[in-house]
Amino acid sequence: MKFFADTSDIDEIKELAEYGLLDGVTTNPSIIAKSGREFLPLIKEICDICDGPVSAEVASTDYDTMRKEADVLREIADNVAIKVPLTPAGIKTCKELSDEGTMVNVT
Repeated sequence: MKFFADTSDIDEIKELAEYGLLDGVTTNPSIIAKSGREFLPLIKEICDICDGPVSAEVASTDYDTMRKEADVLREIADNVAIKVPLTPAGIKTCKELSDEGTMVNVT
């Protein structure tokens, strides 16, 4: 069994990590917007706490912009998984990123 927290609340993430109940974290732009924090620094902070995959979702829906966003996100940390939408453009992005060795999460 694996536990993935669907949050951007740093205190919750730290608490789960301390209990040994954190295998990964999923986020999305709307969850992070509610936190009032800047997206990229918050993803970096989460990656520093969680050793497992941290899903960071692209905000765009077209292939070219998804690729540009993904390139920025995957530079944050080795444990970033790029979350893309289950659309033709998302699947194309997923395939390419996966072929390049990047973790990808499709929703």
